[in-house]
Amino acid sequence: MRLQEIPVPSIGADDVLIRMRATSVNTPDWAAVTGVPYILRLSAGLRRPKRPIRGSDVAGVVETVGPRVTDLSPGDEVVGSTRARAGAFAEYVVAPAAQLVRKPAGLAFTDAAASVTTGLAALVAIRDMAQVGAGTRVLINGASGGVGTMAVQIAKVLGANVTGVCGSRNVELVRSLGADHLIDYTTEDVTQSQQLFDVILDNVLNHPSKALARLLAPGGVLIPNSIGYTGGLLAGLPRTARAVLRGLGSINVRLVTPAVNHENLDALLQLLESGKIRVVIDKIYPLDQAASAVTHMLQHHANGKIVVAA
Repeated sequence: MRLQEIPVPSIGADDVLIRMRATSVNTPDWAAVTGVPYILRLSAGLRRPKRPIRGSDVAGVVETVGPRVTDLSPGDEVVGSTRARAGAFAEYVVAPAAQLVRKPAGLAFTDAAASVTTGLAALVAIRDMAQVGAGTRVLINGASGGVGTMAVQIAKVLGANVTGVCGSRNVELVRSLGADHLIDYTTEDVTQSQQLFDVILDNVLNHPSKALARLLAPGGVLIPNSIGYTGGLLAGLPRTARAVLRGLGSINVRLVTPAVNHENLDALLQLLESGKIRVVIDKIYPLDQAASAVTHMLQHHANGKIVVAA
């Protein structure tokens, strides 16, 4: 990755041009930079990314709007996603109006941008796919990461009993987010637990799905989330595929497919604005150090989110 001058992007009839104030690094960003897993190159570009400007989460100020956009105006502070278009690692970015909402006045641009992809993934996984409620026993593997930190808090808001799996240096962080029980993976193998869970959200994919499925109570739900990079040319894709195939049998397996729309964004922002949940940010980089931000995420040890701010 390198910093260079480019033209201000043009917008379509349903688009919004945003002066970027903050964005964040997500799995597709480092995956596109490294070209791993190789199978993703079939859609992202064989030799180089089709969309060289990375970044999808965006928080900023509206510059101009397309002729069919009626709910946003220049000067509005917004938060949302460019989704597959990418392009947020820049001073100006274009996003569909359908994937943007007004940012609450009291919410920092950095917190807003850091909440989008991971926050929506956590919200949809816990609220919709798992239908967590009072007393639901939830296990979150990778509780200190971007999705994990949000999922712990959202599950607690919904009344769940939450067990978080993380390393020893993150135990206090995950406890501060509301986790009822902690498993330190450096000293304990979660797959050997004697406890049963109604929901398992696996953000790491470092255990075979069969081993985690043994921890499910009758009728329980296993949710493998994202690529779950564990090394190798295919990263965590084989384990995701095996989990899905296992779900064709007696295990209820559901994949996280968060929709970026006004309803989900508003629900997430209401939780943040009310103080019921908070964003955990590991580090904030200036825009000219976006490459360092991606390098940081490639180390796979960030607590919460890595933010890029203009």
